[in-house]
Amino acid sequence: QVRLVESGGGLVQPGGSLRLSCTASGSIFSAALMGWYRQAPEKERELVGSITIERVRTLADDVKGRFTVFGDMAKKTVYLEMNSLKPEDTGVYYCKMVFRGEQYWGQGTQVTVSS
Repeated sequence: QVRLVESGGGLVQPGGSLRLSCTASGSIFSAALMGWYRQAPEKERELVGSITIERVRTLADDVKGRFTVFGDMAKKTVYLEMNSLKPEDTGVYYCKMVFRGEQYWGQGTQVTVSS
C-alpha cells in the first residue's frame, strides 16, 4: 500500500516562509515524478511545482522566483520551499506522486497566509 505523508503547513504572515515536506512509503522503488498542488477555497486544484526523476522542475508562473521544489525520487521525498508568501498562496497543499503510470495523493496540509 502506497502512502504519502505531508508536513510543514501552518499559519504565516505575508512575506514569511514555510517549507513543506512529503515522503512516500510502500512498495515503490523510485517515483517518476513528485510534486505539489494547491487548492484554494472554491477553486480547483492547481499545480504549484513538480520534479521528475530526470530532475526536470516545473513551477507555476505565479510562484516563480518565490517557491522552489526539490527532492530525491529514489528516496521518494519532495520539498516545497515557499518564500515571500502572499495571502493568495493560502490553500490546502497536496503532494502527488507518479509511479508506473499511477497517481498517488497525500491527505493535504493547510497553508494560511494572513496578518
